[in-house]
Amino acid sequence: MPEPLTPEVPRRPLRDRPVRVAIAGTGAIAREAHLPAYRALGAGVEVVAAFDIDEAACRAFCADRGVPHAYSDLGTMLEEQRPDLVSICTPPAVHREQTAAALRAGAWVWCEKPPCRSLEEYAAMEAAEGGEGGPYAAIVFQHRFGSGADHVRGLIARGALGRPLVAHCQTTWYRGADYYRVPWRGNWAAEGGGPTMGHGIHQMDLLLDLLGPWSQVRAMTGRLVHDVQTEDVSTALVRFESGAMATVVNSVVSPHEMSRIRIDCERATVELTHLYRHSNGDWRITPAPGVPPAEVAAWRDMGEDVPSSHLAQLRPLVADLRAGRRPRASGADGRTSLELAAALYKSAFTDTTVKAGEIGPGDPFHAAMNGGGREL
Repeated sequence: MPEPLTPEVPRRPLRDRPVRVAIAGTGAIAREAHLPAYRALGAGVEVVAAFDIDEAACRAFCADRGVPHAYSDLGTMLEEQRPDLVSICTPPAVHREQTAAALRAGAWVWCEKPPCRSLEEYAAMEAAEGGEGGPYAAIVFQHRFGSGADHVRGLIARGALGRPLVAHCQTTWYRGADYYRVPWRGNWAAEGGGPTMGHGIHQMDLLLDLLGPWSQVRAMTGRLVHDVQTEDVSTALVRFESGAMATVVNSVVSPHEMSRIRIDCERATVELTHLYRHSNGDWRITPAPGVPPAEVAAWRDMGEDVPSSHLAQLRPLVADLRAGRRPRASGADGRTSLELAAALYKSAFTDTTVKAGEIGPGDPFHAAMNGGGREL
């Protein structure tokens, strides 16, 4: 079992040792996604500690999974273990505080979605980052990673499919009453929003990653089933800078669960249908009449199948950490889906069209997704 480091003991350069990792929050996402992803990287990564305010749960997590050090105080863990990378697997209300603490301690951060509860909180997280070379805070947006997403992004970016014209982004999931018995779910102060923030943000992020910047949003939200503060359904019409137009639907009241993106381009339709992760077989490309078969075959050849997953995002993140490069899904790139969510909420609450860039400091929707206390 490694001894805790102290500020007086210098660490060897990263090129000479494994990346030291700590996990903040020991719930399901840490157990089922983060820790397995780190372990899959092998000897290049060493999970040295975990933190949770529930000391018994943290000790059990560490004992069951061979993590050397358990902590119930984040600051003590950061000071004693001096990790290179911290996974933030806690509820959204503490993401800003814990991310900033890790960054100030010199650690890079990989923070679960939603990144935080507001654009104001995200700005505070960005302000805590280091200068050139980091430390940086990346957000867990694993759906934009994997071979299928990489391939389709490339096709669209180089114009192989023609201009994107019409798109549909769908996250129609089902959550029963038991889901909302967790105290921090379904209220603005703790979660920051409903399925727009906690569920649909993954597909929204992938849509933005494929189509680029949006220009305006018109939206509606509703609370149709659940006795909570936040919405359980949201819909939006989105216009992109490219001229493409999209519909976005987010729901937790849909028994037939589905995650779906469809993009109609001039020369082909691209469709992705899945639930919680996707692989090459979940993508379908339908050519317009007249496209040469050889070209269609090249479009459909996505190469080695690398499914979307935490591991698919973690591999390049660790490589960026070692190289001192800003990773994808951090900084301005990590903020894009949060900006779209804020615009969706503002449009729904104010019954107006919201333009990109209009929600800044001083706007009530910059500080809170419900505009500082508005009710549905």
